[in-house]
Amino acid sequence: MNAQEAIAYIHSVFWKGSIPGLSRTQILLEKMGNPEKKLKFVHIAGTNGKGSTAAMTASILQAAGYTTGLYTSPYIYRFNERMQVNGEQIPDETLAEITAWVKPMADSMEERPTEFELVSCIAFEYFYRSGCDIVVLEVGMGGALDSTNVIETPEVAVITNIGLDHTEVLGDTVEKIAETKAGIFKEGGHAVIYRSTPSVEAVFERICRERQVSLKKADFDGLALKSHGLEGQVFDCGQRKDLFLPLLGVHQLHNAAVVLSVADSLIEQGWAITEDHIRQGLKQVRWPGRFDIVGHDPLFIIDGGHNPQCIEALVQNIQDYLQDRTVIALTGVLADKDYGLMYQPVMPLVDQFVCVTPPNPRKLEAAELAEHLQKAGARAVACDTVEDGVRTAISLAGNDGVVLCFGSLYSIGTIRESLDQIKNAE
Repeated sequence: MNAQEAIAYIHSVFWKGSIPGLSRTQILLEKMGNPEKKLKFVHIAGTNGKGSTAAMTASILQAAGYTTGLYTSPYIYRFNERMQVNGEQIPDETLAEITAWVKPMADSMEERPTEFELVSCIAFEYFYRSGCDIVVLEVGMGGALDSTNVIETPEVAVITNIGLDHTEVLGDTVEKIAETKAGIFKEGGHAVIYRSTPSVEAVFERICRERQVSLKKADFDGLALKSHGLEGQVFDCGQRKDLFLPLLGVHQLHNAAVVLSVADSLIEQGWAITEDHIRQGLKQVRWPGRFDIVGHDPLFIIDGGHNPQCIEALVQNIQDYLQDRTVIALTGVLADKDYGLMYQPVMPLVDQFVCVTPPNPRKLEAAELAEHLQKAGARAVACDTVEDGVRTAISLAGNDGVVLCFGSLYSIGTIRESLDQIKNAE
């Protein structure tokens, strides 16, 4: 089995999507010798900011000298991004080898694992074989019944910003969603939460009391932005002054405050993390596809935001970083998204939309999106291919403008490939 065959097998498993429940993951891991029981974790749930929070936490642990695993989803450019050790993606041959080893065990199960469950089990084995001291583990969806929740009490359980997403599975109020996500809080453990409404925080406080979990709330009151530019931002958080973060946007400062509380919790538990490690980890963090500058002349920014809270953050970033520039939005969207609501806040800040069709069965055709945006009063053009879209957007932006890509995660990889091909051809 090679890497392409391994990924094809993972994508072909009987059940697609997410089917809540831990039993299938537990059965498969038992057949594998329970690699997850030989590892330590920082476990991260939430609606938005999970990935950025995970990347910052892993970067700090790596700066402290620990062999650090990072498990995230979805991927932006290639599947291997989902499991990394010390910032390096799983090599193709290792992915193929572990998948080939797991396959007969998964195939022998009466109730086969879902795709996400299978990937989680492969990741646990990879982190175990890599000798990880600690793994930063991002929840796929929810918390209590997510396949990552097979782990025993983590070093820290973290909940990032929560909002109304996957309501059909997780609940139709933020309080119900908070209850589900708090399923990662385990007896006698440690927890850190992103600050929220009193009613949501009350849910977390109650569950922590019931399970004797020590709770830290991120220090949002102590946050102060000192300066910011396209290269990053400098901020204070409580007693920590002049921290540098290359990730852009005010929302990333809130995520960083969560990460600083996670670091404090780990330090209290005896992990050898110094203030220098914290500064270095934040300074060196990389998290692609989140208001990510991938080109200049014109400025070319890729953002994976695709729900209302992400769009809110995107609007703020346009106002903070792209004032007085011509903004050309290169965008595609899935037909089942509420794209009417999604594009509305961005429309006053965009000079023209260039629409492409995402490479996904649930795609909305570019022409249909352009028509919708035109009816809503925006200037919009549809392109036949993603490469045409990239060329058109670059041409419209000119050297002083900005190409801003957002809308669907599924378009981002193809947009980046097309941009690289165009650059290489020049």
